[in-house]
Amino acid sequence: MNTTTAPGAPLNVTLVLGSNRHGRFGPVVADWLLTRLRERPGLAVQVVDVAEAAALPTTLEPGPEARAALAEITPKLASADAFVVLTPEYNHSFPAGLKNLIDWHYTEWQAKPVALASYGGVAGGLRAVEHLRQVFAELHAVTVRDTVSFANAGDSFDGEGNLKDPTAPDAAAKVMLDRLEWWGRSLREARERTPYGG
Repeated sequence: MNTTTAPGAPLNVTLVLGSNRHGRFGPVVADWLLTRLRERPGLAVQVVDVAEAAALPTTLEPGPEARAALAEITPKLASADAFVVLTPEYNHSFPAGLKNLIDWHYTEWQAKPVALASYGGVAGGLRAVEHLRQVFAELHAVTVRDTVSFANAGDSFDGEGNLKDPTAPDAAAKVMLDRLEWWGRSLREARERTPYGG
């Protein structure tokens, strides 16, 4: 049975923090992204952190530890109308922990938009983003063309986690999130009208 969202209801956006590496820089970028997301009155934001999904085995076997982890993660993905996935670049691609979290789910991604933000060395994580586009296409998700990326990310932020020069990143985030909202509301309305069978 379809449920209809009340007119003007917030768009549910889940930010997926894609790194679980020791000493990761991801939380700094995630905090900046969360501020941009929470500035938008039409969004309701929640977070899924790959580092908190360590109990998910790569065998995809749903044992007790996996079920406990999924009980925390899956509802945040299922209830989302849209996603922002933040990824670093490891060896020209995205982290194994992020792929594992993605692979544990299927229908949760379907017919929903995914904005991709990245950080890394000279390429700013964009090679990881391009690989994620292929993965999400297979899951029947729609990736937003516009991205936010941080080349040499550690040099972009000061010791308190503030951007040294926010001009270009703020402008890129505005475009990306404008597109995400458009796709999120349009696809939510489409899913309510016609169930998606992927």
